[in-house]
Amino acid sequence: MEIILETNNLEKKYKSFRALNHLNVHIEKGAVYGLIGKNGAGKTTLIRIICGLQEPTSGTYTIYGENNNSSNITNVRKRIGAIIETPSIYGEMSARDNLIEQYKLVGMPSLEGIQELLKLVGLENVGKKKAKNFSLGMKQRLGIAIALTNNPDFLILDEPINGLDPQGIIEIRELILKLNKEKRITILISSHYLDELAKIATHYGFLDNGSIIKEISSEELLKKMKQKIELKVSNQKDFVKYFEEKKISYEVIDNKTINVYGKYNLSKFIIELSKKNLIIEEIHEQEESLENYYMNLIGGERVD
Repeated sequence: MEIILETNNLEKKYKSFRALNHLNVHIEKGAVYGLIGKNGAGKTTLIRIICGLQEPTSGTYTIYGENNNSSNITNVRKRIGAIIETPSIYGEMSARDNLIEQYKLVGMPSLEGIQELLKLVGLENVGKKKAKNFSLGMKQRLGIAIALTNNPDFLILDEPINGLDPQGIIEIRELILKLNKEKRITILISSHYLDELAKIATHYGFLDNGSIIKEISSEELLKKMKQKIELKVSNQKDFVKYFEEKKISYEVIDNKTINVYGKYNLSKFIIELSKKNLIIEEIHEQEESLENYYMNLIGGERVD
């Protein structure tokens, strides 16, 4: 599998603060790579370094096999499109005029393709409406269109759905999937919206205190994420005794609630318990969320 981006013990220090700490990332061609971490974990610092806006203190990285110290790295970066923090758009201009300005900036030989780009991001019918009057979701889609003007095959999105309403989130999600599946663009996304990220990511990098503590594919993650059965019972001590005897993984939540972890055939599980006179008042089958997996991984607080 071709590696689009790889970092090797990347570090970034600001005086006594270490934003990146021996960070190692591997992003495969065709992936939607979800970069997950709390505020201050180093997500935006990493993105800024990849895009050439900052230099690492130490360590190296390669983009399409080209080392960051190579004289050719600037040309390689032309294959990258990015939105860092907020889209750079001209509020007094229409969507089309914004794209024309970006075409000029990146040195595109003609304006051919602008209408197709507007259609791709769902802005083909906004006419001369000024971008300052767009909804937040429309602005974000325009920002993605601007990032696509140089026909990149690697797209970097820093918090692309931050602040969007539910409809805006759906639109961005569908656009990201379309770019990845139809245009075959490799995508790196940093996001706080982990449940939404779980709907589109093919790979994850979990970031904590400037280091990647886990890289995993979505398929591997599904196998590792705990499945849980929540039981409401009255004779809790009897249940606990049975679970201990059978070495069943469980957790007492309160005086009536027990969580049982693992994959079980629910009907057989209930029948087996009833044979032991262990009667369940309520039962709910659940699967661990991406956010819970991350919290358990770092042993810390939720992502904000």
